[in-house]
Amino acid sequence: MIVALIIACEVGFWVLLALGLAVRYLLKWRRTSVVLLLCEPLLELVLFVATAVDLKNGAEPGWEHGLAALYIGYTVAYGHYTIRWLDGHAAHRLAGAPRPPGPPRYGMARARHEGGLWLRTLLGAAVACALLQGAVWYVGDGDTSSLRSFQWVALRAAGIHGLVALAYLIWPKQPKVEPASSDRLVRSEEKARR
Repeated sequence: MIVALIIACEVGFWVLLALGLAVRYLLKWRRTSVVLLLCEPLLELVLFVATAVDLKNGAEPGWEHGLAALYIGYTVAYGHYTIRWLDGHAAHRLAGAPRPPGPPRYGMARARHEGGLWLRTLLGAAVACALLQGAVWYVGDGDTSSLRSFQWVALRAAGIHGLVALAYLIWPKQPKVEPASSDRLVRSEEKARR
């Protein structure tokens, strides 16, 4: 049941997002769009309550409960970011707004961007670990090993992402250096003389 609800919440997220943006940019109903987009957190609340009720009714804590916590943590950390990103692209495509800038590609600006994403991942992992710890306390004496293992999954994901962000800081990506156009012109003139 929980897995089906996670899938339904994910599908619901994208359906509400598409409806909200379509209403905003195609029908020009800004208030209705805001209401639709503000319904997004209700999906996570429904998933949270359903998971708690499932555990309360005696369900054995399993991977599906851990996955629900990871999903909620991810949407808390990245949900608004995703909505804002898609809103910028919808405004560009449907309302003629300028194209939204992409993430920086090189140097310290890219390292800062990756660091910001890592902080979001860290927030998602913290939310997931807190929810999983709450579930461990809620279950009490039962077998909570699967819930504990998902805490480690969240921490590993944050750790790996942290290493990637740190790599961008230590070894910032540099733009490819191409020969100056005047150098190419001189070389082509020399070839023409031969």
